Amino acid sequence: METHIDFLEWLEPDMALKILTCLDDSADLIRASAVSRYWQNIVVSNGLCKQLCRRTFPQLACITHVVEPGHDNSSDKIDHQAYASLFRALTAFPQTYCIVDPVSASSTDNYPEESIMNTLDPRDTIRNQGSYWSSKGSDDPETPEKLIYTLTSNLCVITEVNLHPFQALFQLDFPIYASKFVRFRMGHLKSWKELTYDFMEAQECADDKFVWTYTSQMFPVAQENRLQRFKLPEPVVCIGGYLQIELLGRVQKQAADDRYYL
Repeated sequence: METHIDFLEWLEPDMALKILTCLDDSADLIRASAVSRYWQNIVVSNGLCKQLCRRTFPQLACITHVVEPGHDNSSDKIDHQAYASLFRALTAFPQTYCIVDPVSASSTDNYPEESIMNTLDPRDTIRNQGSYWSSKGSDDPETPEKLIYTLTSNLCVITEVNLHPFQALFQLDFPIYASKFVRFRMGHLKSWKELTYDFMEAQECADDKFVWTYTSQMFPVAQENRLQRFKLPEPVVCIGGYLQIELLGRVQKQAADDRYYL
């Protein structure tokens, strides 16, 4: 008679757990849990799918519990299935452009000609006119600007944000209006009632209408007329579908009023 030996059962429980924790895909954890009751107990009772989700997407640590109507929501098995499905969903996103529409800019110099709407068009000129967003001028070079956008979904995974500073070829010496640094925030509206208000048309900053659940580090911005990629240290789960781009530090002055602009 052929004898089958489960090698994990020959190991100390801590070592068996350490081995299964090395699996980096929820599908592999699901397969492992189907090998035997012993393997299933290690995977499910230790919440390995939950741990995997939190390691890959630290923002998910804010989830306190999983609720499934009609089931015992204290069950480890419910958590196991929910986090396994969530991990698969988050890692199955196709790589694509996530920004859909602008929401607001903290300031706009000439609206609508220099509206935030122009930032979504990669062309420098449209119908022989410059296509760009411009802030209002400031005497203080440290005055920040905040641009807010809606994303394609209420649940997105963001890995990088691209930014292309504008070069004013119609001004003397062709200045580039880039900030010194940039920082990114992601989150959701405080109240869905705010969806009906047009912040862009009213030229109001909508920053205080949001809860920002993620804030990135500050990235240095090159003073160059080119597309610049800012790769986040880890994939970020944006729950709520809003992105804020915060431009920090001004470099260029306009000779007309001796004020700093972005």
